[in-house]
Amino acid sequence: MKELSKLMGFRPEVKVVDATLRDGGLVNDFYFPKGFEKALYETNVKAGVDYMEFGYKADKDLFDVDKFGPCKFCNDDFIRDIVGENDTDLKIAAMADVGRCNFKRDILPKSESPIDLIRVACYLKQIPAAIEVIEDCAKKGYETSCNIMALSTGQESDIKVALDLIGQSPVDILYIVDSYGSIYPEEMARVCDLFGEFAAKYNKKLGIHAHDNQKLAFANTIECVGDGVDYLDATYMAMGRGAGNCAMETLLGFLKNPKYNIYPAIQFIQDYMKPMQESGVVWGYDLQYLLTGLLNQHPRTAISFTKDKRKDFVNFYKEITSQE
Repeated sequence: MKELSKLMGFRPEVKVVDATLRDGGLVNDFYFPKGFEKALYETNVKAGVDYMEFGYKADKDLFDVDKFGPCKFCNDDFIRDIVGENDTDLKIAAMADVGRCNFKRDILPKSESPIDLIRVACYLKQIPAAIEVIEDCAKKGYETSCNIMALSTGQESDIKVALDLIGQSPVDILYIVDSYGSIYPEEMARVCDLFGEFAAKYNKKLGIHAHDNQKLAFANTIECVGDGVDYLDATYMAMGRGAGNCAMETLLGFLKNPKYNIYPAIQFIQDYMKPMQESGVVWGYDLQYLLTGLLNQHPRTAISFTKDKRKDFVNFYKEITSQE
């Protein structure tokens, strides 16, 4: 059982990371309403959020710039138009997806960019490639994280090898990523212990990025807070791929550090998130995402089910269990 002090008090090391533009952008091809990005930036500043992830550093040779909004590519000038000199305590982040970014060309030296943190996303089989990106970004002056996706499908022995390799790199933060929304809080505690072992060995910080397939994103995130994880990802109204993520408003309401303020989040949700949802942008928990989460499967089948506006959940369940 957690010590009461861990839940009633707060650790000043804890950082809240807003991933709305990046993970949320996956459900609308990064096309947000006019003024959305600027209003979100101002909301995060007022709410005391520590980092704001603007999107991906996607390779324009692989992705058509005419088919995605600007947060898919996170050009430095686009970010500057929103944040200016960013004379605030809010830091700016972007994600480099291994194999889908040209980091040597598109990630400029930190002295020439408004970005503070590069989050390197990879699968277990891509660890050497991820380390190459991390080393390049660290040399350029950025904070870095390694976000190992789909952890619930990995063997513990493979995860240990991966953490040992990454630990020897200049990365600052090791991220636990429950991509399929399949991990339960009891399991998450053990994952935290495993990651914590290597974080202590190599003097790294830990982060958590949860998905809400089983309505456990918030529960898993606060489990991690009690287990020493410092970097907490969240999105407004849980907007994110498939079932979405840990909701920012629930996290801000839970954290006891007085620097965090839920009121600006409520205002932003009322003015921007609710209207966007009512306009037809679809995300969040639903039965099809629960089923892929229960089966520890990638949510792509559930995403297709949603896009096709299907309602035959029984047939869908038969389809995805026949793949087992």
